[in-house]
Amino acid sequence: MFKNCLEGFVSMNFTDLGYAKPDHLRSSVQGVGEVIYGAGKTSLQIVGIARALLEQGQSLVLATRVSPDKAQEIDELWHEACVQSPVCATKSLTYFSEASFFRIGDNLPADGLGSVVVACAGTSDLYCAEEAALTAEALGNDVCRLYDVGVAGIHRVLAHQDELTRARVVIVVAGMEGALASVIGGLVSAPVIAVPTSVGYGASFGGVAALLAMLNSCASGVSVVNIDNGFGAAYQAHLINHLHLAAEGSSEK
Repeated sequence: MFKNCLEGFVSMNFTDLGYAKPDHLRSSVQGVGEVIYGAGKTSLQIVGIARALLEQGQSLVLATRVSPDKAQEIDELWHEACVQSPVCATKSLTYFSEASFFRIGDNLPADGLGSVVVACAGTSDLYCAEEAALTAEALGNDVCRLYDVGVAGIHRVLAHQDELTRARVVIVVAGMEGALASVIGGLVSAPVIAVPTSVGYGASFGGVAALLAMLNSCASGVSVVNIDNGFGAAYQAHLINHLHLAAEGSSEK
């Protein structure tokens, strides 16, 4: 009997597409539905996964690391999917080329405790900063963007002290030597999530120099995600900004 119940539980919570098993339990377990990592997947696979998630009740689907060429193919395939699936036809498809980011559906209502600030050291880091900002907005967070505020001109970040002070969480995106995370970490009481980027000259080693600098930050309250992982930083910021909802859910049990 237990085996039958377990098999029923497992089979009900994902769709087997052969090349992928879209997870329909993710939202109820983690609070956020499955997100598609687009690199390494074909356009047809991305559309197939997105369609399966939507048809099983997920209201919003995000896809990261989608190249412009692949995005054009997805746009064409999506029109076909809308003809075949009434659910897909109700969802808007938006591509953000600066972040290689797809959003299928509308942003969730902003119901976090405060704002998520995304502070970006330089314009060359925008691809990663926008991935973080768009993800946080889509998941239901008010986002404040502070761009080109790197330490080469420290007055630029100091001019935004008010926005930083009001933040519930700060995501700091920086390449080169990655010093911005420590600077902001010393200015705010909110958690700081540092994102090293692969931007920089040879000795930056594709972001390793910034990663190590951020890991060795002397500012308390700074945590670090992987190189170029704007999505991961935004996901963590979203969880922090929505801890009150998690607490309410626990108290109701």
